[in-house]
Amino acid sequence: MEILEKAKNYVADKIGDMPLPEATIMGVDMKGLGLDGISLAAKVSISNPYAVPIPIGEIPYVVKSAERVIASGSIPDPGSLKASDSTVVDVPIKVPHSILLSLIRDIAGDWDIDYLLEIGLVIDLPVIGNITIPLPDFKGEIKLPTISDLFFGTSSEAEQTVDDTVKAT
Repeated sequence: MEILEKAKNYVADKIGDMPLPEATIMGVDMKGLGLDGISLAAKVSISNPYAVPIPIGEIPYVVKSAERVIASGSIPDPGSLKASDSTVVDVPIKVPHSILLSLIRDIAGDWDIDYLLEIGLVIDLPVIGNITIPLPDFKGEIKLPTISDLFFGTSSEAEQTVDDTVKAT
């Protein structure tokens, strides 16, 4: 039994010293405003320290605003990480309009949505199995288009939002 315990401890020490993939949230952009809600896209940069590609199992996410969850879900099987390189993964997020109504105080104050994005990264390492790498929380705000932006297109961002809205309908 002592040999088995020593072997377990040796493997645990070696795995504890292994470098792990690291990930950071680069930003969150509003992609469109449609009849079913607001579409967001988070960009996550993930660096792989290994000389082999690593499959990503899933990317779970939670978006909070005013201490309430406004969107959550996961992206199953988003691909794999490039060997010894960084990979940028897009995480599409959909916030339904019904949730926005509950945030009316925050929106009415400054016509934006303050949010906190929590993302985890589940990767499948050979021999070890699935591990979850939590990313640092990302705080930001989403500026909502004004009515004049939607109808008159006062900026290029508003024009893009209108174009996306028209395509969604």
